[in-house]
Amino acid sequence: MALLTIQPSGKTVDVAAGSTLLGAIMAAGETIAHKCDGKAQCGSCHIFVQEGRKTLPRIQKLENEKLDALVGVSSKSRLACQTLMGEEPVTIELLSFV
Repeated sequence: MALLTIQPSGKTVDVAAGSTLLGAIMAAGETIAHKCDGKAQCGSCHIFVQEGRKTLPRIQKLENEKLDALVGVSSKSRLACQTLMGEEPVTIELLSFV
């Protein structure tokens, strides 16, 4: 289990390693768009990983291709549906413009 901090609410939850960030965010009671049900087709679950990026698994091809097509992407960008929690604390920011 690792600690996930969700901004801007500041909510923190324990998340099992290997769980998707999307699942963890929803289990924490936060609202996040996810129109394609976790298939990396819509990009609506775009988040910023503010801390702990290097502890997360690398971006895979499908996620990278979708991020390349989105507006507002930065080096902190990930798709919550494709990002698996590691074993170290992570802080994410839910985006209000999505």
